[in-house]
Amino acid sequence: MASADHIHPDRRRFFSRIVTTVQTLIGATLGVLVGGAAVAPAFAGREETWFPASAFGELPHDVPVPVVVGVPRQDGYTRIIEQRTLFLMRSGDAVTALDSTCTHLGCRVSWDREHEVLRCPCHGGVYDRTGAVKAGPPPAPLARIATRVDSGQVLVRL
Repeated sequence: MASADHIHPDRRRFFSRIVTTVQTLIGATLGVLVGGAAVAPAFAGREETWFPASAFGELPHDVPVPVVVGVPRQDGYTRIIEQRTLFLMRSGDAVTALDSTCTHLGCRVSWDREHEVLRCPCHGGVYDRTGAVKAGPPPAPLARIATRVDSGQVLVRL
């Protein structure tokens, strides 16, 4: 019987390839599992639903009106209704919806009737009625939210 020091070179190469192949398969499997877990949320389709926000006929022309929309979501075993405040503005037959979250640090903006601007109370951010930045530190305009009018009801997609 041959000792371990005298294993034939072809046999040694064969075992080396087997070990390398097994290590590669284990590494690839772990890579797929870990990579898939890390990347999957980015590819998961976020469900967007249309929610009723206001009656179209109740909206005044060219004035942002704050509305609160209840958005249900699942939190573990509990169903939660998240309250989202939006500004709806009617212009002719169209309605624009703006998120009320300031793009600077996330405070809630409000409509200043006297100066006809949307103001952030935290750091002096000022937006015009279309959500464009007029003054202060906000780096971007207010986010626009998709709207549609169906049977006299304004719906927003959240």
